[in-house]
Amino acid sequence: MFLQQNPEFTNWQAVVIFPSKSLEPEDVGLYSLLLESSQVQRFYLNELEQMQPFSVAIGLMQLIVASQKRTPARAKQLLSQVEQQSLPFPKATIIELLETTMVYKFPLLSRQEIAEMLGLAESIKDTRVYQEGLEQEGQTLVLKLLSRKVGKLPTKLESQIKALPLEKLEELAEALLDFSTLDDFRAWLHNNNPGQ
Repeated sequence: MFLQQNPEFTNWQAVVIFPSKSLEPEDVGLYSLLLESSQVQRFYLNELEQMQPFSVAIGLMQLIVASQKRTPARAKQLLSQVEQQSLPFPKATIIELLETTMVYKFPLLSRQEIAEMLGLAESIKDTRVYQEGLEQEGQTLVLKLLSRKVGKLPTKLESQIKALPLEKLEELAEALLDFSTLDDFRAWLHNNNPGQ
């Protein structure tokens, strides 16, 4: 139908995906010539399981058709592949697709249990990206709370807050509840960050 409505597309390819060869319809009638042409590729999901994954996309499709018994090992292998390759799309997207696939394969497990099964629960929290994101969120929250508590902060003080490690940000978040002036904050900063 698309080709009929868009005659300018003369050089095209199509992919037909079947769960297995046995489920491919035998009576294709009018489409037999088209299906036999070199422009149409057939893929059988059950045969993907035997292929060596040469891409993350193939690995994800293999995960879909893998038996429940093999799925955790395949998923871990795919995660390792994702970590080692540079990909044209965010790794977080692949990990989310992988987790979603696992949720469907193991409907009785929670996302947290699946993350633990794959070793994601701790490994993601240990990544630099996760830690930096946590610090940025902490900085943003502390800056907002301080601004509401003592008024607009000078740029220099904002920079000093952004330079604080996560532990100090947490301490500041607790301490700022007792601040009533900007001088209270400056005193805390002087006592807790003497190098600045």
